[in-house]
Amino acid sequence: MKGTKLSGNIKAIPFLLPFFIFYVVFTIFPIVKGLQMSFYDWSLIQKMNFVGLKNYIMMFQDPDFWSSLWNTTLFTILSTPTMIVLGLSLALMANTRSKLRGFFRGAYFLPSILSVSVISYIAIFILQPYTGFLNSILHLIGIEGEPLWLANSTLAWVSIVGVTLWWTVGFNMILFLAALQEIPDYLYEAANIDGATPWQKFWNITFPQLIPIGRVVLLLQILSSYKVFAQILLITGGGPGTTTRPLIQYIYETGFDKFNLGYAATMSYALFFILLILSLIQLRNRSDQGVI
Repeated sequence: MKGTKLSGNIKAIPFLLPFFIFYVVFTIFPIVKGLQMSFYDWSLIQKMNFVGLKNYIMMFQDPDFWSSLWNTTLFTILSTPTMIVLGLSLALMANTRSKLRGFFRGAYFLPSILSVSVISYIAIFILQPYTGFLNSILHLIGIEGEPLWLANSTLAWVSIVGVTLWWTVGFNMILFLAALQEIPDYLYEAANIDGATPWQKFWNITFPQLIPIGRVVLLLQILSSYKVFAQILLITGGGPGTTTRPLIQYIYETGFDKFNLGYAATMSYALFFILLILSLIQLRNRSDQGVI
């Protein structure tokens, strides 16, 4: 029996080897190389010089790093709860017994298939100060003035979060919808017999059944929000000023505009450890509550 199992494992090697090679070349090697770069004064135009922990010390003393990290954290705080609540709400609506539920599911999920460049240019078209679609609607309903959606820091954050919600909430909706369809019908039938109200059924049946997938959505949303980059770069460019510049944009500017690849790698590893700690905390909470 052991010989047969060993023979089967050996036969699987040729099938796994191509993936393993690609994984090492395009994942493991860049990770190791990035860690090496973080200890060097590394640029595209100068010779590499080993500087030890100098880049890490500079990072802790860099106000631009901390402001960019705060901008990323602020985006996560604003987007994560609303993304979860809105995704759950849309899933509940898409799960209703209606002839139009297929249309609703497609309409809610459709923006998720668009590229970031498409949704960004749609957002710019809508949010332009004088000829934009949104301000035109405000004028039609009698609201005067020209809100500068992308020139005011508060309105810029509202705009970015709103665009991101519209673009990505469909994925969370699909996860919640799949979980809703796994809830046994007999639980609702028993609740109907007992005369439970819709709110009681939701709070005592639906909500507890959705907690496991809710934890998954929470983890995925936090990780995704901390990696925000493209839509902010294309919509506001990190402005006005640097009030909406996320950490990944600062890393990008440091590495490819200022050609300081060593310092950019250092900040990349800082972000990696932040995401690692957040993931471990979330997974620890799941295991403590018996959710695997």
